[in-house]
Amino acid sequence: MKRATQPAGPPADFLAKMQALLPTGEYDAFVAAYDRPPRVGLRVNTLKISVADFSSIAPFPLAPLGAWEPAAFTVPDDTRPGRHPYHDAGLYYLQDPSAMVAAALLAPRPGELVLDLAAAPGGKATHLAALLNGPGGGAPASALSRTLDATGLLVANDVHAGRARLLAENLARWGAVNVVVTQDEPERLAAALGPVFDRVLLDAPCSGEGMFRRQEGIEWSEAIVAACARRQRGILAGAPDLVRPGGRLLYATCTFSPEEDEGVIAAFLAGAPAFALAEPPRFPGFDRGRPEWVETSGKTAAQLARAVRLWPHRFPGEGHFLALMERDGDEAGEPAGAFPRRPSSANEERLWAAFADEALSLELPAGRLHVHANRLYLLPRRAPAVGRAHLLRYGLLLGEFRPSRFVPAHDLALSLNAADAASAVSWPADDPRLRAYLSGADLPAAELPAAPNGWTLVAVDGFGLGWGKRAGGRLKNHYPHPLRRL
Repeated sequence: MKRATQPAGPPADFLAKMQALLPTGEYDAFVAAYDRPPRVGLRVNTLKISVADFSSIAPFPLAPLGAWEPAAFTVPDDTRPGRHPYHDAGLYYLQDPSAMVAAALLAPRPGELVLDLAAAPGGKATHLAALLNGPGGGAPASALSRTLDATGLLVANDVHAGRARLLAENLARWGAVNVVVTQDEPERLAAALGPVFDRVLLDAPCSGEGMFRRQEGIEWSEAIVAACARRQRGILAGAPDLVRPGGRLLYATCTFSPEEDEGVIAAFLAGAPAFALAEPPRFPGFDRGRPEWVETSGKTAAQLARAVRLWPHRFPGEGHFLALMERDGDEAGEPAGAFPRRPSSANEERLWAAFADEALSLELPAGRLHVHANRLYLLPRRAPAVGRAHLLRYGLLLGEFRPSRFVPAHDLALSLNAADAASAVSWPADDPRLRAYLSGADLPAAELPAAPNGWTLVAVDGFGLGWGKRAGGRLKNHYPHPLRRL
């Protein structure tokens, strides 16, 4: 029996289509999957904590998803992991297990230039940012100190303004430093940067058939499928203008229809002979593509079988299709020119230095500090020019200059741990003072360790959550109003 909160299931026309495509036994197993609730996936943020260390402090049971991503787990759906302070501190991201496979297959390496072309709300982008820094582990360190000297760069883009802002917020909570967030059309990005990316992810807008078990009210028809396929072909056609020779391109959808999956890839390969499907690693539940569902030649059909299909009756996640392609050649790319950094004025430099001396115990390189619209950013070590692309964020937002002071950004707090701050208060996750802080309350000095007045990092078990400012015998709460819990 379905739970009251579980979506009603796929529409009848869609089921009829799948029944025509799948063998009888497999179709029965596919339909039966909709009588089971979806899994809650959790991916550990290895920019902030190792998988082993998180496992030792996790407040709920963790079930590993597999060797394809050691940081990926499922958790019981009644544990409300999205309400735990560790989530507010960005120690993990809640994501459908199937959606985690995309970044794992694209497998960016440290030092590479990576593009997530349709990145909102940010699940795959946060995953790429973590993988760009390697497997994690080692001595405990904050996201900022761990990635300060890294040379890899992620460009995360979404064409819709509201979704792009949400993307920037999720990357900030993740503590991602070497990230550029843009809101632009793919062709404008290509014109600005060119075919320079080592890895490109296109999580294509699709009919969403794979999400029927998770979401109510998904409108579906064959006309919608056909419209999505046309749009996907148009977006994918621009990929050669972004992927360097020898680079890799991953096309992903959360849909089952071959028109949006094998059909789109077959059309792309016909028009882009420099690309071919790579054979990705195979793990339990990684089914192959179905070239027999589309009209194609023998050579292309053999390639389409290298794609990965994830089914809700074979894998602990929702429906996904993934095609990993490689461009022939081997020519490293690099955008033309460096980002035009605007250094601080003498007054701005003085205000920043006063804050950094008072509040931080780590030093940031002055040559990477950039001022825009009274805001101070830490540029990535690798900071290429982006031409006329519409920028939302370039690097890490450190804070804002006011007439006589510097106000630190919430983004900065989320990239730090208690050891990075000259003054910090750190409470356990279940401490009532932490609950009071997250609700927006000021805290009396009597409940705090002794320290001078000024900016103080508030942390949960050492991981940065936000800022407070000591004054007048109280810690004034600077936790952002939209995030406060009533």
